[in-house]
Parts: sequence; structure tokens; C-alpha cells
Amino acid sequence: MILFVNACVRSESRTKKIADALLKKLGENYIEVKLEDIEFPKTTEDFLHYRDTCIESRDFSDSYFDYAQDFARADTIVIAAPYWDLSFPAVLKQYIEHINVLGITFEYTAEGFPRGLCNAKKLYYVMTAGGNYVPGKFGFGYIKTLAESFYGIEDVELIKAVGLDIYGTDADAIVRECIEKI
Repeated sequence: MILFVNACVRSESRTKKIADALLKKLGENYIEVKLEDIEFPKTTEDFLHYRDTCIESRDFSDSYFDYAQDFARADTIVIAAPYWDLSFPAVLKQYIEHINVLGITFEYTAEGFPRGLCNAKKLYYVMTAGGNYVPGKFGFGYIKTLAESFYGIEDVELIKAVGLDIYGTDADAIVRECIEKI
């Protein structure tokens, strides 16, 4: 199963256009998690107590854990997120906080190091940026570190189109070129 995590909010999103081309090339049906449609629970002390109690008892029957379970079960993961303010849309960070569940997406070794429990062997991270200043350690770097170090996903690939909003740039040509490379 392919899991498509869609952090694009614009109806004419260039990031989504590239992700759609990738999903078409992958050629399988996919499950889409459209992040703008999710109302994540507010992180309060009561919520964290409830969540921690469920995790401690390994009771993941609450529908709250469905996103983490889908993420852990996926064979391939595609995340589409525009590059905003040296990172990605905040809703993607919320999603990550809610799928990062001890006992579902990762566990700790006896030495205290994370060990991934996810099935996926491949994660694609699709990103577009208006400028050319896109340090790898921020948005993509964060996702890559989590995928490799916490979730056990060894193959993490960045697909990007940058410089799209620079005056005089042919943004459509840059997007087309990115799609052709897929």
C-alpha cells in the first residue's frame, strides 16, 4: 500500500502537481491523508495523559491511533510539502507528532535507541520552493532523520523543484523538468 501524506493547501499547488506525477508513475492505488482536513487533538496535559496511558497499556483501539497505524503499515510513503519558512507547513509537524507513537511506528532498544517498526522501505519527499536557498538540514533533513532513525525507513528520496518564484523564471518549465526526471 502507498500512503500519500498531502501537506499542500493551494488548489494549484506545484508540489501537489509533482506528487501526482510520482503517484501515477508508482502506478498503484494509494491512501491519501489530506492534512488540511484533519483536526488534530489539542495537546493538553489531559490529552497527553490519555495518550500515554494508551501507549503504556498498548491499547491502540482509539481511532486517534489510526494515522500512526496506517503510516506503520504502508509499503511506500509519499510526503508532499511545500518549503515554507525554512521548513514545511505546520500541519505536517502536527501529523508527525501524532504518528510518532511508541509501539506503533517505533520502539526503544534496551540501550535506549529508537528502532523502527514501519513496514515501508521507501519514502519520497516531494518539495517545491520559491527561492534557491533550501538548506537540506531543515524540512527534508528533519523528515529524513525521523524516517531513518525512528521509523526504520532506509531509502529516503528528495524530489524537488526550486527557484519557482524568482522574477523572470519559467516556473512551469522547472516543474515540468522535475516531473520528467521522476
